[in-house]
Amino acid sequence: MSTTDPTAENSRILSAEHARESGVDQPWEASNEAWWDWYLSLAATDGTPAELVPVEPPEDVEPLTVAELAEELREPYVLSDAQAAGFAADLYAKLPGVLSPRALATGRREVERLAAAGEGPGSSGFLSLDLMWRTDSAVLRLFALSPRLGRLAADLLGVADARIYHDNVLSKQPGCGRTPWHFDAHHFPIASRDIVTSWIPLQAIPEPMGPLAFAPGKDTWRLAEDVDFDRAGDGYDRGVEAAFREAGVRVDDAPFALGEVSFHHAWAFHCARGNGTTQPRQVMATTYFADGARLVDQPTMVSGDYEKFLPGAQPGGIIDTPLNPVVSR
Repeated sequence: MSTTDPTAENSRILSAEHARESGVDQPWEASNEAWWDWYLSLAATDGTPAELVPVEPPEDVEPLTVAELAEELREPYVLSDAQAAGFAADLYAKLPGVLSPRALATGRREVERLAAAGEGPGSSGFLSLDLMWRTDSAVLRLFALSPRLGRLAADLLGVADARIYHDNVLSKQPGCGRTPWHFDAHHFPIASRDIVTSWIPLQAIPEPMGPLAFAPGKDTWRLAEDVDFDRAGDGYDRGVEAAFREAGVRVDDAPFALGEVSFHHAWAFHCARGNGTTQPRQVMATTYFADGARLVDQPTMVSGDYEKFLPGAQPGGIIDTPLNPVVSR
């Protein structure tokens, strides 16, 4: 993994106050899109080719009606004992056939519609749209609040019920670089270990497109405990990579088949290579937490624009806001 010097990019993205400070103890002051531009600037370069690999767009299948989609997203997914045990051991699971090609086509068309109506990706080539269930999109509301997905989240965590933290539409444009190594507990201002994120590709993700990659093991995160977070360079990304390489961690960066959905625990380290194809890598992601969890005592800039997702939640208090409903039943 080669290095890069992101100092100029960070100076452009960070506010004047953030640029003067060191560490991450202060809250984030800019937009969520700016947060993503900052965070991707912390990734070491991965040699994403200048000449992109041609990839055909997803097959044009008939989308579902809203009523048909609602029915599919209510239907329980039968989680096997082996899948639950695998998640407990590795802190992630890739589950086949969670969604049908028609359901994915329905979501993809809605994402493309909303993306076209927005301001486009940030300077990094990464498009992030959040709280899409709060827009006029009945389709994305169904995905974000899906009992099928919410129940899976609760069952994988082994809790009675799960609430939604927030949903995202994440699109890596052709040529967009890598996402650095990270674990989500570093970002989420939730004082609980029971947090999990679903990652739903809206198309199959072949190797050149940069599938989400995981470092398996419930204690693997401890290998990176001594790596200092670098808020203005790629030192953290390179340090985590080196720690995993030294320990012989087997990174799972296998492609995603159409309909395959991953769930990763907040303590699961993951990253992704850049998108080296001619098609955008479009994903919907939703984060869930155990009902009864509390807001941390002191959120930091790494938590981004968290008040947008937890409006009215008080430091140290139980999270129960209108934007965080129970979605597991």
